[in-house]
Amino acid sequence: MIPELGQFTLIVALFVAIVQSVVPMVGAARGDRAWMEMARPAALAQFALVVTAFGALMACYITSDFSVLNVVQNSHTDKPLLYKISGVWGNHEGSMLLWVLILSGYGMAVSVFGGNLPPGLRARALSVQAMIACGFLLFILFTSNPFARVDPAPLNGDGLNPLLQDPGLAFHPPFLYLGYVGFSMAFSFAIAALIEGRVDAAWARWVRPWTLVAWCTLTLGIAMGSWWAYYTLGWGGWWYWDPVENASFMPWLAGTALLHSSIVVEKRDTLKAWTILLAIVTFSLSLLGTFLVRSGVLTSVHSFAADPSRGVFVLGLLVVVAGGSLTLFAIRGPGLKGGGLFTPLSREGSLLLNNVLMSTAAGTVLLGTLYPLFADALDMGKVSVGPPFFNAVFIPLMVPMVMTMAVGPLLSWKRGDLAGALGRLKVAGVLTVVVMVATWLLAGGSAGPLWAAGGLGLAAWLFLGSLTEWAERVRLFRAPPAETLERIFRLPRSAYGMLIAHASVAIIIAGITGSAAWTTEKIQVMHVGDVVSVAGYDLRLAGIQDNIPGPNYVSLRAHFSVTRNGSAVTELYPEKRMYRQPPRPTTDAAIHTNFIGDLYAVVGDPDGTGGFVTRVYFNPLVPWIFIGAVIMVIGGLVSLTDRRYRVGAPVRTARAAAAKGRA
Repeated sequence: MIPELGQFTLIVALFVAIVQSVVPMVGAARGDRAWMEMARPAALAQFALVVTAFGALMACYITSDFSVLNVVQNSHTDKPLLYKISGVWGNHEGSMLLWVLILSGYGMAVSVFGGNLPPGLRARALSVQAMIACGFLLFILFTSNPFARVDPAPLNGDGLNPLLQDPGLAFHPPFLYLGYVGFSMAFSFAIAALIEGRVDAAWARWVRPWTLVAWCTLTLGIAMGSWWAYYTLGWGGWWYWDPVENASFMPWLAGTALLHSSIVVEKRDTLKAWTILLAIVTFSLSLLGTFLVRSGVLTSVHSFAADPSRGVFVLGLLVVVAGGSLTLFAIRGPGLKGGGLFTPLSREGSLLLNNVLMSTAAGTVLLGTLYPLFADALDMGKVSVGPPFFNAVFIPLMVPMVMTMAVGPLLSWKRGDLAGALGRLKVAGVLTVVVMVATWLLAGGSAGPLWAAGGLGLAAWLFLGSLTEWAERVRLFRAPPAETLERIFRLPRSAYGMLIAHASVAIIIAGITGSAAWTTEKIQVMHVGDVVSVAGYDLRLAGIQDNIPGPNYVSLRAHFSVTRNGSAVTELYPEKRMYRQPPRPTTDAAIHTNFIGDLYAVVGDPDGTGGFVTRVYFNPLVPWIFIGAVIMVIGGLVSLTDRRYRVGAPVRTARAAAAKGRA
């Protein structure tokens, strides 16, 4: 009965979405307030229906209802409760239902919290949001039904991919989808603005919070996926330019450009058409990522679907959304004239350069991801595009962008003084040189770490430049302490958000540089009592325990005693697990961190003589990558709390119009 309830609510949700797609849009065109207001209860009803369907599927998983095919294929009675729940979205059908749940959730949020939006814009945006929901609901109902029955019901299920049975992977997809789908809101506002033919500072103020929410959650989702790969896959790395990794990174790059571009629209009433285009491209890249993961064209732990009909449906949806929106942009975009003029040497110019470099980087990642697929489709042979290509084209784009990030905020709007900005960065420049020289000397002065000295210097430049911009705004050491303190408390939260986010990029750059330049790796066969030394640490294999029972696996656990200069440091217990259903091995690395570097140990297969293959790494500054990502999210959340996004532009604009009318 519960599966039928879920199926029924999805069907009703489709009809509600159709009504929400048509009635408010027609009402906005006719100026009919009653029809426009239909969007709000429809969005609430659609969300309630999809929540019911999602709850029904979750109930089937929790109770191990093996009369449902989706539960049979992705669950097992031995699974811990957490992974029964995460199994709901650890498969193709359930993950698409989660997608629609989040999509309807954003629509519900706009209907509840969008009271200060103009009725026409809100109606059109919710209508566009419902059109997207229609496409995905049709996709679920016709090609990916999560409530399909199986008769007779088996006694037990096939289980969930063991790689997905991890806390990091339990929460990684929901945050990733909150980001993917969150950009649909910016897309819907962009299409609504194109239909209305009006983009202004108020529009940018309304769009920015939704974009910030999507960007923060996508950032956190990517970071969680990277952390999971780091400690679960056992290869000591945190990023490999995997096509599925790229599928989430591309909309993040475009979304970051969109965030910065919307600032220019809000502050200077320019770059309107460009910002609208970025909103379209960002969500289109989210849909492209969905197609790549669910079409079967990629082979990955993330790839759920291999049914060509599903891939064709998603591809068709991508063509309709991206093609239709770009066609509308081509027709209406030229009419979006920017009002503010600016010189290249200005804050607008620096933000535009940021946008161009970010967009180019997203384009190069897109090219490297899709080229092997096109080459294969055109019988040009199997082509592999890996880290060497991405590093060679991505890093040169990021270096000038990071350098500009320190200078841009010190430039004035409209016309900036580059010499003056660089003059205020003299101390930061001197300290940057000190960091580079110290790095080169401490690394031995060889040619090898020269680029690493440049990487840490770039991180120092951005970090110190961000602090300099803050010090300039609060007049640190240039005004009486009382005035400085007052400025510190009066500074908008969005300014602190920018400071935190830019500083976090510097921390991440330092982490990437350290891990790439100075990682130490040793692979060997060890017997109990053997010692291996890495980066000044001595690891003694103190023992091996086999057949340790887990909830739904047995594990082989190694015990390493770690010392440094004769003093005990820690004990490490890496494991190699064998799951029962499905029968598949996984690696569980043991990591000791002092937040400057990670000591990382992995135990492998026995060699047949009583020894075991072990891998030991020392990864310097890797913790900074994940710490920096968390700090970046905090910066976005701080910006999100800025009161201007709750009460600002719409109210002031209305008052200004009323005052003008009285005059």
